[in-house]
Amino acid sequence: MSVLEIIFWTCVVLVVYCYALYPIIIWVLSRLFGRTAPPPEMTDADLPSMTLLIAAYNEEAVIAARVENALAMDYPREKLRILIASDGSSDKTAEIIARYADRGVRVLDYRERRGKAGTLNAAMAEVETELVLLSDANTNFEPAAARKMASWFADPNLGVVCGKLVLVDPGTGRNADGAYWKYETFLKKCEGRLGALLGSNGAIYAMRRGLFKPIPPDTIVDDFVIPLLAKLSADFSIVYDSGSAASEETAADVGDEFHRRARIGAGGFQAITLLWKLLDVRRGWIAFTFFSHKVLRWLCPFFLMGMLLSDFLARYHPIYRYASRAQFAFYLVSLLVTMLPREQGIWRPLRLATMFTSMNLAILVGFWRWVRGAQKGAWTRTARLAELGGSYGQPKGA
Repeated sequence: MSVLEIIFWTCVVLVVYCYALYPIIIWVLSRLFGRTAPPPEMTDADLPSMTLLIAAYNEEAVIAARVENALAMDYPREKLRILIASDGSSDKTAEIIARYADRGVRVLDYRERRGKAGTLNAAMAEVETELVLLSDANTNFEPAAARKMASWFADPNLGVVCGKLVLVDPGTGRNADGAYWKYETFLKKCEGRLGALLGSNGAIYAMRRGLFKPIPPDTIVDDFVIPLLAKLSADFSIVYDSGSAASEETAADVGDEFHRRARIGAGGFQAITLLWKLLDVRRGWIAFTFFSHKVLRWLCPFFLMGMLLSDFLARYHPIYRYASRAQFAFYLVSLLVTMLPREQGIWRPLRLATMFTSMNLAILVGFWRWVRGAQKGAWTRTARLAELGGSYGQPKGA
């Protein structure tokens, strides 16, 4: 077997393992070794004190609704703090939040923009409660979410709880969870049963305040780095609670979604440099999940390129000629499907090819941004439904 053939088959095995075999393996392991006992129900007297912390940037269109949603949470008011940090907002975000001061809502109006990581570092210094519940400005909690998450912390060995994020179509309000999101949610559930969940949903996760470690100001994916950086310094479990739900609108268009995935891709490569010590096998399940679910996933674009290039160079053998044609056909289908009507459900299976290709392309773009230092920590917000008039995606006044 030639070197090119070894490269080709190695890349094939790694891609198949990452996307197909790992889900099976982690499901089996979670059933054999994972926790099954739900957390105990807590009375108001037993619930720990908690701060809901939100970092916001130019969210005047949605921030009032977000505050109202937070105030409607089923949690003892004397034990709940609501803290919203405005990251150099140039609109009325801070002014709107300040109107709720008499209802116990506090605003940290940082005039100079520092990025989400820097904002969270500064805001965390103001948190005095036992728990901190982190969320986004465009998120809506189910009323019981905070109470359910807090009950998990009755276990002293538990450090972080990640809630369930439901994606909602901004035009219809219907559940918009796609195949990929359901796939990722399945993995989160399995990894959570092992206490080895990787990061959190930035929209809804809670942690013990004492475990927080300041993150680098240029951190791109803060909700991934914060829990795992804390885990590097303390031995605790990170679990997933599907019963604690929050919802968010999906991205406004395909371009916004690609940009988001590219940003996450850049953040992933950055995270490897920050969290590489988690790959130490002595850390248990977290080393296995981090390597299999994240590191290999971020390297998959290079495996795909390795398959294509080695396959092309080794095409003297019939099997490689066929494999080369199959790969080109797959990518061609991925492109053509984007031109078909989205409402036609008959094409839905083929859209998985588009999703797979676009995701890996976005990771590759993210890698290039990370290498060039072009991806900054300060986030670029996407348009919210409240800022759009008429139909989905149509600007005001159009």
